[in-house]
Amino acid sequence: QVQLVESGGGLVQAGGSLRLSCATSGRAFSSYVMGWFRQAPGKEREFVAAIRWSGGSTNYAGSVKGRFTISRDSAKNTVYLQMNSLKPEDTAVYYCAAESSGYLATTRHAYDYWGQGTQVTVSS
Repeated sequence: QVQLVESGGGLVQAGGSLRLSCATSGRAFSSYVMGWFRQAPGKEREFVAAIRWSGGSTNYAGSVKGRFTISRDSAKNTVYLQMNSLKPEDTAVYYCAAESSGYLATTRHAYDYWGQGTQVTVSS
């Protein structure tokens, strides 16, 4: 059974940092692309960042480029999202997702597996 389990969310002041983790299990994701999406109340789920597990190529949404960093640890089967210089508008539920085509997709419909999400709240 494929599982993506996010952790690391919480409450932080503006300008602060958080690191989200996504632990994967149930299959080998070495040929997959792993992505992070987020969804704020009343808004559509939006792309944040993606990384190709093999090779480490990355892609970022413009709103987070330079502040967020996606990475992976193959030994731990875990993907991370380091979030720095957080802003109140970063407040959302953050989801980890896996996509099998190998493309650094930015649309949610391209992703095959999803985690349950972790809440990030940034206070002003």
